[in-house]
Amino acid sequence: MKDKIIAQFKEVFGAAPDIIARAPGRIEFIGNHTDYNGGTVLGAAIDRGIWVAVRAVPGNEASFYSGYAKKTVKIDLARAEKQAGDLNWVNYPLGVWTQLPAFGLKQPGGFQFLDISDLPSGAGMSSSAAIELASALAFAGLTGEKPSRETLVKVAKKAENEFVGVPCGILDQGVSGFGKKDHLVFIDCRGPVFETVPLPADAHFWVFNTHTKHALVDGLYAARHRECMEAAKVLGASLLVEATLPKLEAAKGELDATAFKRAKHVIEEIERVAQVRAALAKGDLVTTGRLLTASHRSSQAQFENSTPELDFLVDTLATTANVFGARLTGGGFGGAVMAMTNGSFAQADADRVAGLYEVKFGAAPDTLHLKTGPGAEYA
Repeated sequence: MKDKIIAQFKEVFGAAPDIIARAPGRIEFIGNHTDYNGGTVLGAAIDRGIWVAVRAVPGNEASFYSGYAKKTVKIDLARAEKQAGDLNWVNYPLGVWTQLPAFGLKQPGGFQFLDISDLPSGAGMSSSAAIELASALAFAGLTGEKPSRETLVKVAKKAENEFVGVPCGILDQGVSGFGKKDHLVFIDCRGPVFETVPLPADAHFWVFNTHTKHALVDGLYAARHRECMEAAKVLGASLLVEATLPKLEAAKGELDATAFKRAKHVIEEIERVAQVRAALAKGDLVTTGRLLTASHRSSQAQFENSTPELDFLVDTLATTANVFGARLTGGGFGGAVMAMTNGSFAQADADRVAGLYEVKFGAAPDTLHLKTGPGAEYA
């Protein structure tokens, strides 16, 4: 990928880049919609991601080129405004650039920017966080600064929240920033506090990408965020992490049915994260898998961010040999299912599941056997 991005940069801009950085996509292992509720999450950085190359140029203009959009967009940095329509991909790196001063970091002046990706599209692996982390690292390289990994993660999150306008928590950026091969990343989102958790050797990740996406996914994500905040307010908490199931049951009459279900999912999901961490510490993949599937059932019934396609995959995988457990991964409302399997689960098994899905829905999902990988780094 490094040779590829250098060659493409030379082709587009006529010179070699000064800095190359990469950041991984991620699998949300468990902790669905718990991050912006102040809870805990576990995620895995994968061995695929986004590469960013940058070069300093005179003046105050930035030229952005994406391997995804295959077009160059020029931005006057004196008027770094949010882009709309088919230019909205620029908002991720541009948003990072706008947020650097909030953390005491310098903004590079004029620059050329190019990104390429080997992440599967639409699979809920957070390409947005990957490009944000890679961009933050690349910009720091141009200015010669060495911010902490935690600062880079916070810059990326602030860019997505305040410039892009997505009210996400810190799961995606945290895992992309702190990823480590053969480990999960545990985040206590209240700090935030980041730790790595060893992954037992016989744990394998398979992702089934349906390529389905609810047309109103952004609005639905924002609605779930709002419902959680409203529930917390009724419970007298600033965030749902401060609530308990007894407290929720006691307030059932004060909450509408929807808010009650959303809060129940989040409170129980935070507890499942703790149970998974304890099981992993014992190398207990059977219990871990059972909790992963329970997480999906809660997303399906309580948080209502699953789809018939995702439910079918989980139902099928739950009865497939050598599968410990399965759940939707990412924000939901379409996208992908992650299965944790042992080493005996092979491509033929994945193809059989995909074939059953194709019979029902008319198109087979992509199947990906993914490995864990390092977090954001210079290439």
